[in-house]
Amino acid sequence: MSKPIFPPGFPAGAVSTPGHPSPAAAAISDGKDETPSLEQIVRIAHNKGHSDVHLGVGERPRYRARGEMLTTEWPCSTQQTFQRWLKEILTPQQIDDFHQIKEFDGAHAFPFVRVRINLLDSLRGPAMVLRLIPQTILTLEQLKLPDVLRELSSRPKGLVLITGPTGSGKSTTLAAMIDWINRNQNRHILTIEDPVEFVHTSQRSLIRHREVGLHTLKFHNALKAALREDPDVILVGEIRDQETLSTALEASQTGHLVFGTLHTNSAVKTVERVLGMFPPEDQENVRRSLSESLLGVISQGLIRTTDGKRAAFHDILINTEACKDYIQRGALDEVEEIMKRSGFDGMITANQCLQDLVEQQRVEPDHAVAQSLKPNELAQALRGRG
Repeated sequence: MSKPIFPPGFPAGAVSTPGHPSPAAAAISDGKDETPSLEQIVRIAHNKGHSDVHLGVGERPRYRARGEMLTTEWPCSTQQTFQRWLKEILTPQQIDDFHQIKEFDGAHAFPFVRVRINLLDSLRGPAMVLRLIPQTILTLEQLKLPDVLRELSSRPKGLVLITGPTGSGKSTTLAAMIDWINRNQNRHILTIEDPVEFVHTSQRSLIRHREVGLHTLKFHNALKAALREDPDVILVGEIRDQETLSTALEASQTGHLVFGTLHTNSAVKTVERVLGMFPPEDQENVRRSLSESLLGVISQGLIRTTDGKRAAFHDILINTEACKDYIQRGALDEVEEIMKRSGFDGMITANQCLQDLVEQQRVEPDHAVAQSLKPNELAQALRGRG
């Protein structure tokens, strides 16, 4: 079990014992608010390399570190404290909107790190989750991502989908691909996100960020308008519906390189999800359109390594001529079989990637099997190599 964090600078005797409240707890009960500012809490997370901050009324502040939740020795947050934290990162209008709608998504830039904000109401009261977004964008090389991602980034047009569950590093991978284009090609890059996460500075490319709710009302509106804004590359933060997907396909067919994300956990399931957004009567046309536009799908997950860190594993589909034919016919099981034997095209299955990590002794076999979508297949493969 992880040891609770005793934040630096917090008053001595912060931990209460039964019947003997700590000085900090007594101060709060007396109406004084001695908890640190939100900026101080986030700075600790930043300095220690934690990914998320969890705060809520009636709860102790917590951090997420390499996938695990860590508690702190701060006392449970009060309504007064929580409102003070909100005022550090939101305008009065945004606070009013949250109290009315009970949900809020946004972003805020502290001097040392940018955070993605999600606010929610709960049984105990309002709560927030802050995801830390590094100011330094790691390159494809620094992240040790497969070479095929650079090849996809260099293509003049088509659709590239980055997928995976929440917290799997999709945004980091996508930022590295956009960064490669920005540093190596003379292009106009337009991002449409909710909210803007990684902020790029124009280098060889001109890059413009648009945030849904701040610079545009809807993903679809911004994407439709993007076609008239002379972009070469369009990043759609998340493809959520048929309307956005249709426009993304249209953009990829009219000479644009389009990047998008979905919350799916394998390359083939991503294709299934995309096709499933359309009614049966449109399937034939959509399969044809997707087979012509799709460049590749990079599905990503994170797994704990033997040294206590985390490593990415990938399920990568590159839309070769053979894959195009099977997608057009809807024979997606055949696509996965092609992936298993097409490493020379940059393809790999998640099981192959997990098996490689086990053989490099970077990941424990039982952890790999637990992460696999086809655990029996992976367990058999690992026994065969044992």
